[in-house]
Amino acid sequence: MTRRHAAVLLLAAAAACAKKIPGTEIDDTRDNRAIVAVIDAYRKALDARDSATALTLVSMDYFDDAGTAEATDDLDREALGKVLGETLARMPALKLELAVTRIDVDGDKASAYLYYDSRYRVATPRGEIPKRDSDLSRMTFRREGGFWRIASGL
Repeated sequence: MTRRHAAVLLLAAAAACAKKIPGTEIDDTRDNRAIVAVIDAYRKALDARDSATALTLVSMDYFDDAGTAEATDDLDREALGKVLGETLARMPALKLELAVTRIDVDGDKASAYLYYDSRYRVATPRGEIPKRDSDLSRMTFRREGGFWRIASGL
């Protein structure tokens, strides 16, 4: 085996053992790490019921059609800010867990696939009602001014 062959095998072995972001199966790249940081900052803002901080992580061009053909449930950034504030105001308590399972980056756009588990209480006229939701979700991101921002999926 020549040195060149040995070097190629060594590089292939190193690539197969790519470093992962701690606590995930996501390759540890600058973009992936930045996207995971945005997701975690969003989770922390929601746990604190801080809609203003959560909105700082959202793209100016945010748009989500909620997966339906009806325009009545579409959200742009302005509508998201209003809905987020109103929703969090009705929740005396919220605990959100997010597990990122995959990130795909394509230039200045990216998608993050995650599992969420949320536990919260909703204030109603009859008192607080405990709720729990869990599901799979996809968030899209756009790089703006060197920073990743949430473009849809909230």
